[in-house]
Amino acid sequence: MTLESVAGLYNYWVVIFLMMTGFYIVLARKNLIKSVIGLNIFQTSVFLLYITMGKVEGGTAPIVPPAIAAAQAHAAHGSDAGHAATPHVEGAHEVAHAALQHGGELASTTTEIIYSNPLPSVLMLTAIVVGIATTALALALVVRIREDYGTVDEERILELDRGE
Repeated sequence: MTLESVAGLYNYWVVIFLMMTGFYIVLARKNLIKSVIGLNIFQTSVFLLYITMGKVEGGTAPIVPPAIAAAQAHAAHGSDAGHAATPHVEGAHEVAHAALQHGGELASTTTEIIYSNPLPSVLMLTAIVVGIATTALALALVVRIREDYGTVDEERILELDRGE
């Protein structure tokens, strides 16, 4: 592997760094609040990993109709390639209008449309909601533990439970 290929995977290095940081905080810290924060950091690294895997370079959202995506691709490729017949369109409304005017003509002159995978993003939105609820529950439990034991230190709580 070359240095460029390793540096090109920087998003995975960020994920690994966040994951190991969160894991270390959970294992090394005996403070319950810090443990909850470590779990959140770990969870965030998983979110980034899945979202990174779902992004396709040059891809568009799969909710964009093919005619509009083709018109956008045609406008983008036409200005780069020097096509004189490509009209300059700005904004989604003008692109949609151009796509409707030209019909299938634009789709046949452009390259294939690349879509990003929406599933990882949808799953991560659900996971974020579950993560927020879990964090709220964990912090509520920490508050109750603090009220009962007077501390959030794990070792001190175990000592109090043993009656030491």
